[in-house]
Amino acid sequence: MANLTFMNNTIFDHGASNQLGQVLAMHGIRRPLLCTDKGLVNLGMVTDLVSHLGNDAALTVFDGTPENPTQMAVEEAVAAYQEAGCDGVVALGGGSSMDLAKAVALAVTHEEDLLQYTAGLGGAGKIGTVAPLIAIPTTSGTGSEVSSGAVIIMNNGEKLILASRNLVPMTSICDPSLTLGLPPLLTAATGMDAMTHCIEALLSPQINPPAEAVACDGIERGIREGNLVKAVKDGSDEDARWHMMMAAAEGAMGFSKGLGSVHSMSHACGADQALRLHHGTLNAVILPTILDFNRDYVGDKYTRLNAAMGLDASADPAEFIRELNAEIGLPANLGEMGVRRDAIADLSNHAAKDVCTFTNPRPCSAEEYEGLYEIAIG
Repeated sequence: MANLTFMNNTIFDHGASNQLGQVLAMHGIRRPLLCTDKGLVNLGMVTDLVSHLGNDAALTVFDGTPENPTQMAVEEAVAAYQEAGCDGVVALGGGSSMDLAKAVALAVTHEEDLLQYTAGLGGAGKIGTVAPLIAIPTTSGTGSEVSSGAVIIMNNGEKLILASRNLVPMTSICDPSLTLGLPPLLTAATGMDAMTHCIEALLSPQINPPAEAVACDGIERGIREGNLVKAVKDGSDEDARWHMMMAAAEGAMGFSKGLGSVHSMSHACGADQALRLHHGTLNAVILPTILDFNRDYVGDKYTRLNAAMGLDASADPAEFIRELNAEIGLPANLGEMGVRRDAIADLSNHAAKDVCTFTNPRPCSAEEYEGLYEIAIG
């Protein structure tokens, strides 16, 4: 059993979720709110988790997490937390459940509207100590279990970022066995989410060599060692699942130095609650377009990226990612996902204001985003 202490205390190995009861006791949590989704409840994963708690914790379940978490869902979960007299939050699920849980932990301890704590409004400095938070990922994608951020669709319709060291879960429990049998398409989408985090972290112009080294290790695990493709092709491959969950955590560790325009474009698309687009799939589809856009603004980093992916130094990383997306069954463009050209103006304005834009290697205006969306829609 590995115990990672890079961002927080992370218990990592197959079977680690059996330790939830001990972790709750360690943090003095006796009445946790479990933030999850109905799919995991229907699969019996919540029942399995509860079976390891014994009688020491009175668990309240909130299973109303949407595909892209909303402020409205956060408010519903806060009401459940307060009604049950909860004293901590446990997230079980993918990035959506973990982000929602972070927002709940913030909202039950802070008085202002959630919007006032978003990064774009300078809200990070307002975020103090939040409710005790434990995270248990069931996908290998966002790395939210070790990150300081959460992305929420606010009541004004914008998909915005909450960011603070205080939002890093106190303890994370990473159990790769929870991802065994995950469907191929979801494995591909979440895996490419992790790879996009690693790649954008490497390319971010911020100076942080340790974070870049961690990001490169994640790319090596996922792509050069072939664990992403292995996990997609064989959902029962325990070794591939272990390495992909590690790569997902490393992606979030790496993006402590920032992300880039892939995420800005993805956040804008993800704010459309009618389309209900998967964040990881969006990142995968948009990534080649931004790799082309950034090509002359990254110094020697494409050589380093190619080395991490196991390619020749002269290879085209954008073309490689396009081929990888096709191999693992992801869409070729945003048009295939339902994004229409008549939405480009609104999407571009949203992307240009997104905080991830400011750590992209190449500055990008709303007008330039319009051109990038034209390309990405196909």
